[in-house]
Amino acid sequence: MAASSLSLRAMAILWPSFLMAGVLEMLVFAVVDPTQLHWFGGAPIELSPTAVYTVAFFVFWGAIAAAGALTQLLETPSTELNQIPPS
Repeated sequence: MAASSLSLRAMAILWPSFLMAGVLEMLVFAVVDPTQLHWFGGAPIELSPTAVYTVAFFVFWGAIAAAGALTQLLETPSTELNQIPPS
């Protein structure tokens, strides 16, 4: 797999996942107030709302990108995956 092919695949995964992470963040924070979030033990999350938005965006982006990467991997033909790289 050439470098240009790899970069095209990466952009085919990262760009749509970036856009969908933004949409997901808008949907989630339309109903969730970041100042009212608590950890599982009940302690409040002591981050600013901006920090909560930022962390949530990167978590959403990473999860969606991982799903896209797995889809790309599963969609790749076996002949391409099993090629022996030139030495």
